[in-house]
Amino acid sequence: MTKTTLKGLALGLTLPVLLAGTALSQDYDYGSFPDTTLRVKLIGGAQYEPLYAEIPKWEEMTGAKVEVLSRKNHFELDREIKQDIAAGTLDWCVGSNHTSFAPQYGNIYIDLNGVVDEAVLAKFDALALENSTVNGRLVQLPRHSDVSNLYYKKSLYEDQANKDAFKAEYGYDLAPPETFDQFKDQAMFFADAPTFYGTQYVGKDEAITGRFYEMLVANGGALFDEDWNPTFNSEAGVRTVNWFKDLYDANAVPAGVLNYLWDDTGLGFASGTVALNLDWAGWAAFFNDPANSKVAGDVGIVRAPKGVGGKRAGWAGSHTFSITETCDNTDAAVSFITFLTDHDRQMIEARKGLLPTRTQVWKDVKAEFEAEGNDFQAEVVDTYSLSMSEDAFTPPLIEPWIEVSNEIWPRLQAAILGEKTPQEALDEAAAEARLIMEDAGYIN
Repeated sequence: MTKTTLKGLALGLTLPVLLAGTALSQDYDYGSFPDTTLRVKLIGGAQYEPLYAEIPKWEEMTGAKVEVLSRKNHFELDREIKQDIAAGTLDWCVGSNHTSFAPQYGNIYIDLNGVVDEAVLAKFDALALENSTVNGRLVQLPRHSDVSNLYYKKSLYEDQANKDAFKAEYGYDLAPPETFDQFKDQAMFFADAPTFYGTQYVGKDEAITGRFYEMLVANGGALFDEDWNPTFNSEAGVRTVNWFKDLYDANAVPAGVLNYLWDDTGLGFASGTVALNLDWAGWAAFFNDPANSKVAGDVGIVRAPKGVGGKRAGWAGSHTFSITETCDNTDAAVSFITFLTDHDRQMIEARKGLLPTRTQVWKDVKAEFEAEGNDFQAEVVDTYSLSMSEDAFTPPLIEPWIEVSNEIWPRLQAAILGEKTPQEALDEAAAEARLIMEDAGYIN
């Protein structure tokens, strides 16, 4: 195993079954903080908001107040936190974090070992906690995990005219794609720009770097070798970039994809104007809700496709909460993040499709869906639990990861737009990545 193909998160699948019990909010003492105002910075976005509606319950239980200073997408929040570090204005207590982002922040967040109750930590999946640990310090409490699988419009695949035309053009039967080559074929087949598109992708920031990374691995490549030399400017890297570029050049994706982040792809698929959507689990309930989605009742899901290396895409990690070293009331902050990640709160997010980090919640939400006859959401749980168990791998959990990503993604954009060849773009990015890794001490 290379250093870039780290352990997957087998959430809820490899640990002994924990006995179901009363929800943590009923048997955990959250304390009393009547004179406390907790200042927090949170990730925002459609799929993150339902949890925040629970904050008044914690305020009522503890007597504390929560002041939300920021509610932004994670890339904007990351930039704001770095500005706070540079300006020495870490005058807040709790921040949204992510296992991919955490290694770059140094020691601004406290070690939760010995601070969060051991009985609470025992409820979490061991690998989720392991991937939340940086240099031996548990700097974040995992909220939910993410990995992508493939949503598709079922009616397109059931239409006999589509089946006949696709078979005549491509020589194989139309079915949800098993490989990225099939994915590209089908996206081009279904596309009818500017009113309908075969697929879409996140196109900027670490979002597209991560998508490139997982497809690179699926195609048999790697970001770095065992000695941390950048190796993504390989044949596998060029092949991966060409996948994005070919779709862009064929107008199989919207023209604005290079500005897309996760809300854009989620809302795009829900609009009914996209055939195939590689996306995380948090959108599942939204996609199948007729109040929000034009594809409700017409959504299928399969595991992420395989690359030519025979491996499925599986870029994964966990959204988390951290507590700053400068927090003026650590006890209140610990109570708050424990509340936001307890059994009841994770059930709220899991009902929307988000992947829990507590082992019992996987079992409980699956049982709830089955009892309700919600076959689609039960299938989502099955599909994502399998992909988390067999396909998931994190990006390198190293301090310079985001800095390296910031050298990669603008060059991916340049290659997709034809401003550079894929090889030129990757060679430039690899050269800059090497300098970063040398400066960080990973390469002598």
